[in-house]
Amino acid sequence: MMTMDPKMMECMQACMECYRTCTAMEMKCLEMGNCDSKMMKTMMDCAQMCQMCADFMMRNSEMSMRMCEMCSEVCTKCASMCESMAKGDAMMMDCAKSCRHCAMLCGQMAKTKAA
Repeated sequence: MMTMDPKMMECMQACMECYRTCTAMEMKCLEMGNCDSKMMKTMMDCAQMCQMCADFMMRNSEMSMRMCEMCSEVCTKCASMCESMAKGDAMMMDCAKSCRHCAMLCGQMAKTKAA
């Protein structure tokens, strides 16, 4: 079993947390009917990208840092949308926070490995 860089492990964990948070938020939006289709698509894109990014890092893919770069971009977009829709909704703010954290770590990972 290969030893994984602690920063990569932290990034993978952030990706999986963001995946869980966005997926839960999608389900809440579906139940409540309070998100438009653009918001739903963005959360779906974010969740899927986070899951895929973690998967790429887990198997040490040569493409994982490029995935981190794209993941950071999608998470930033999702966080902004969640923040604009939050209006005091704690779960929506948690989603935004998780997305921001993932975007930051993925962005750092992409820059670190590109250097």
